[in-house]
Amino acid sequence: MDSLHFGELDDAHTRWLLNETVAGIGGYGNCMGIPTIGGELTFDDIYKGNPVMNAMSVGLLDIKDMQKGLAQGEGNAVMYVGAKTGRDGIHGATFASHSFDSEHESQRSAVQVGDPFMEKLLLEACMELTQKHADWLVGIQDMGAAGIVSSSSEMASEGKSGMELNLDLVPQRESGMSAYEIMLSESQERMLLCVKKGHEEDVKKIFDFYELDAVVIGRITNGHNYILRRHGEVVCDIPVTSLTEDVLEESSEEKQPQHMIDDAAKPAWEPEITDLAKTHKQMLAQPTIASKEMFTQTYDSMVRTSTVVGPGEDSGVLRVRGTHKGIAMTTDGNGRFIYLDPEIGGKRAVVEAAGNIIASGAEPLAITDCLNFGNPNEPEVFWELRHSVMGIAKACEVLETPVVSGNVSLYNETDDKSIYPTPMVGMVGLVKNLDHLVRDSLQEEGDDLYLVGQTGADYAGSELQKMLTGEISGSLNDLDLDHINANFP
Repeated sequence: MDSLHFGELDDAHTRWLLNETVAGIGGYGNCMGIPTIGGELTFDDIYKGNPVMNAMSVGLLDIKDMQKGLAQGEGNAVMYVGAKTGRDGIHGATFASHSFDSEHESQRSAVQVGDPFMEKLLLEACMELTQKHADWLVGIQDMGAAGIVSSSSEMASEGKSGMELNLDLVPQRESGMSAYEIMLSESQERMLLCVKKGHEEDVKKIFDFYELDAVVIGRITNGHNYILRRHGEVVCDIPVTSLTEDVLEESSEEKQPQHMIDDAAKPAWEPEITDLAKTHKQMLAQPTIASKEMFTQTYDSMVRTSTVVGPGEDSGVLRVRGTHKGIAMTTDGNGRFIYLDPEIGGKRAVVEAAGNIIASGAEPLAITDCLNFGNPNEPEVFWELRHSVMGIAKACEVLETPVVSGNVSLYNETDDKSIYPTPMVGMVGLVKNLDHLVRDSLQEEGDDLYLVGQTGADYAGSELQKMLTGEISGSLNDLDLDHINANFP
């Protein structure tokens, strides 16, 4: 699933960015054999300088095959597997949370070079290891943001262990890399394993078969220190928890955005429409509303043939092989609503996702989120961030959908102009019986249509308001979460 937010399509550079993004998602996913079965795509000028691109990947596993990202057991090996480390992606995490200005395009360089075929080999090798030889493993984790330093320190912290790494042993595809570069590189297609002592060669044979590097780069140590060596010298010796738990917390200044105060003092905006049919056609032509088929057809939505419902409906659905169950999934986020009222907007994002899941005949299970915001050092932005999280949390508590994972992307601004606060909610649900799967397409002539729930004058932040006025404004009406939850079943 993806969640994409771009500037307006009348801008040539935006069209190029969108086309290249769609090509990248389709190309990598297709090569990996991962179907793209849904998502969302919106257009607002506010995203022109900082398009927002989030992706959600959903997997299935047998509980018996579950692994954790931990490292423990004195003497056990820390093994690096996958592609070699290069200088691509250094500072990728901080780059993803960085303010830009139009005069410094060179700032946009810390991007990883991906190889989907290498990733497919790595996936197969890791699945063989975890499913057939789990007794060799202590833990496994991907090298995501901040590369080796985050994965290794997090695994050691989770295992309440110490760790010593020799960076000379890290497979490198560029010469002269410093310890700093090796640790911070975010080169793709790499994993970190904690392997029980004595099984290092066994693990290496699996990855050799897939023509991937598999190297012991360190060991678990007694105590709780994180030690790095490079060219025979100790270049780092600090407590593991200093990187993971003992984080400095400072109170941040916050302030309710002035536009909210101003809007609250104004009467609610309502449209004046003289030709309903014409307005309806104009709405259908808005890029955010119009069919996205020209983009979704770029993706392979049927690879591996488990897809029951693909792009274009409320939720994508995969069958669970060997059962008559399905997994429904959706990604939803509306930055306009969060901008107008972060807490109510946060609730709406969760409720919209739950509504899409339920519309497929599925029961909501859990969410993940991506919190995309501007500069949190700005009091109004921090206020938006805190209150939107409060809204998401309140909705999840009432709907009993735990937040099981997520990430944060901050400083999304160009020339001191922030994007709309844009948390993306990805939700999964269970279709207990695929015979009860519901499609959102009309089935037969003569079928009745029912509107369930109350309709009020809710136009603030709507596509209609944007189309007729060129801007969004107003106050949002709150949600009765208990009433919604009572009616969802």
